[in-house]
Amino acid sequence: MSIVTVQLGQCGNQIGHEVFSALCSDIRGTHGLCSKKENESYHDASKERFFCEEESGVPAARAVLVDMEPKVISQTLSMAARSGHWKYSSHSHFCQKQGSGNNWANGYSVHGPRHKEAIMDLVQKEAEKCERLGGFFTIMSMAGGTGSGLGAFVTRCLRDAFPTSFILNHVIWPYGTGEVIVQNYNSVLTLSHLYHSSDALLVHENDVIHKICAQLMNIKQISFRDVNQVIAHQLGSVFQPTHTAGGGSGYSRNPLGDLMETLVPHPEFRMLGLRNIPQMPENSLPYSTFSWPGLIKHLRQMLIANAQMEEGIDWQVRPPHPGSSIPSTNKALHFNTSIANLVILRGKDVHGVDLGSFRDPSLYTSWLKPQEAFNAWETPRAFNKYEKCASLVSNSQFLLKPLDRIVGKAWNMFASKAYLHQYTKFGIQEEDFLDCFTTLEQVISSYTNL
Repeated sequence: MSIVTVQLGQCGNQIGHEVFSALCSDIRGTHGLCSKKENESYHDASKERFFCEEESGVPAARAVLVDMEPKVISQTLSMAARSGHWKYSSHSHFCQKQGSGNNWANGYSVHGPRHKEAIMDLVQKEAEKCERLGGFFTIMSMAGGTGSGLGAFVTRCLRDAFPTSFILNHVIWPYGTGEVIVQNYNSVLTLSHLYHSSDALLVHENDVIHKICAQLMNIKQISFRDVNQVIAHQLGSVFQPTHTAGGGSGYSRNPLGDLMETLVPHPEFRMLGLRNIPQMPENSLPYSTFSWPGLIKHLRQMLIANAQMEEGIDWQVRPPHPGSSIPSTNKALHFNTSIANLVILRGKDVHGVDLGSFRDPSLYTSWLKPQEAFNAWETPRAFNKYEKCASLVSNSQFLLKPLDRIVGKAWNMFASKAYLHQYTKFGIQEEDFLDCFTTLEQVISSYTNL
């Protein structure tokens, strides 16, 4: 099955480009460390999923690019074409001359309705090229105007136009220090609207990825491109083909459907976090060896201690004993409770890996059995030059603190009516804000009470 990617705004288009580049270099790589037959079926499954064959013989990304300014899209198109290995279709982008000025309301209430027909027409054409459509993957930022406002609008249109297709929104959480003065407003509006129309939100925090670039990748002057490449690597490690449990010998047919079925058992809980180990500069890979028990041990502790990367994990955090009467407030400070987890293993010797530690009932909320809450996918095909790599996609309390922080900051601004006139002039009223706060307070409360 194929996935149509919708790249929205500057951030979405730049990350989208890095994602397709990472997928393409992984498919082309001869570093599969697996049988020729395995490599070929992996190659075919990935191509069908993300690219369509064009007459020129150069694979074209199954993607629609949308921005309200032309600069980033034209850069993205030419960079892809220059690579010679893949490209974007010539009629798959939409841009205008003026941006959204970092104003969510401008993107959602003005640009969205004005350009709905043109954008949805592109999406429809891309969807029709798929023999079997698995769903939509949108990439957007929460802080600005186009990615967030127009992105929320387009997601709603996707839901209306394709009511039975899966929609996964990949959302970039802004730097805590702030890029835009109204980023907390934009974030609250984006998240609450996506909660109503998306199947799940897969979140990357800029601060976390920045830290990975500095501490694990040893990059001295970190650019947005460095950050985007780490994000693209993590996304590729989830979306490239794998064998799912009980899926027979072939590669999984519908990655988005499998992901939702595995990780979103209840519509109140749609926030997914992603962790990936090991991560290191490419030139260090030949000198590094990893054992599966070591990787799994680290990944599990990253989950329960809510650590973002394998350095600096708090090893003191332990799951509460079943039946212990620790008040939940105390527990929330230390232990990260999960609803559902998915571990994806790629590379050498995956078949015998013991994942029993992830099936421990104390990791999960009491209303799901561990055998339903935990799943594992695997493939002996190595990913992106890593002999072994493990990814964890988790529906847990990962995002509780950042969410609480953003809602709190936005509420303080709202209470003093700061910058509200910028939104009301585009038709977003105070009641709309209040509805959004209510939606997110409910999300916070649901995750807190796990």
